[in-house]
Amino acid sequence: MEIVVCIKQVPGTSKVEVDEKTGVLKREGIDSKINPFDLYALETALRIKGKKGGNINVISMGPPQAQAIIKEAYMMGADHGILLSDRKFAGSDVLATSYTISQGIKKVDNFDLILCGKQTTDGDTAQVGPEIAEYLNIPHIANARKILEIKDKSIILEMDMPNTIEVVEVKFPCLVTVDKGIFEPRLPSYKKKLEIKNKEIDVYGLKDFEDKDENKYGLNGSPTQVERIFPPACNESKEVWDGNGEELSERLFKKLKELKYI
Repeated sequence: MEIVVCIKQVPGTSKVEVDEKTGVLKREGIDSKINPFDLYALETALRIKGKKGGNINVISMGPPQAQAIIKEAYMMGADHGILLSDRKFAGSDVLATSYTISQGIKKVDNFDLILCGKQTTDGDTAQVGPEIAEYLNIPHIANARKILEIKDKSIILEMDMPNTIEVVEVKFPCLVTVDKGIFEPRLPSYKKKLEIKNKEIDVYGLKDFEDKDENKYGLNGSPTQVERIFPPACNESKEVWDGNGEELSERLFKKLKELKYI
């Protein structure tokens, strides 16, 4: 089985500056990590490989330093890594990102299953996975919480809907976004770290894609226009009250009323 796992490098801190002109995060020089939701997707791929065999390809889009998360995926058990890195990809919204990744996935011959995390911690849109599937013209399932059976030509899953749990069967090739809790992600292996020290990562840019139209990538291919983005204001004001329970409850009631919470 040929499996593709989409992973993303996200800021490891909430203290990230914003480019006022483009409205995108300034990622240079800050601590980064694998998007936590993507770890569930990678663990799912590793469990499937353990039962059915196959090959796990991880793919990411970002600057050259994003190779760090691919190396971490190697330490967890991934077989092959692809990084999509080109200045022309910078500033992509979810649509341009999805299209770019779909073009990169085409570099993997005869893939059966694409796994994505439910969403990313720096965007929280949960749109990229399904949009990749649409660009590749394959079926997709979102919010998968449990794998029930893997057949030769399909997979049966439990899908977590807002008010119900649905059991679905989808044929390969397909894309599945997984929710947290489907499996507990394993830790990177120090032994594998030594083994993959010189393991290569394939790096592709726009020149390597079938579709080289620059208007479909980066800011040029992003129809979403951000009017303004800014860090939330931090309110550190506080009051300390003394008194017995009756006095404090009365004072709290008056304060909540003053602030128009009640």
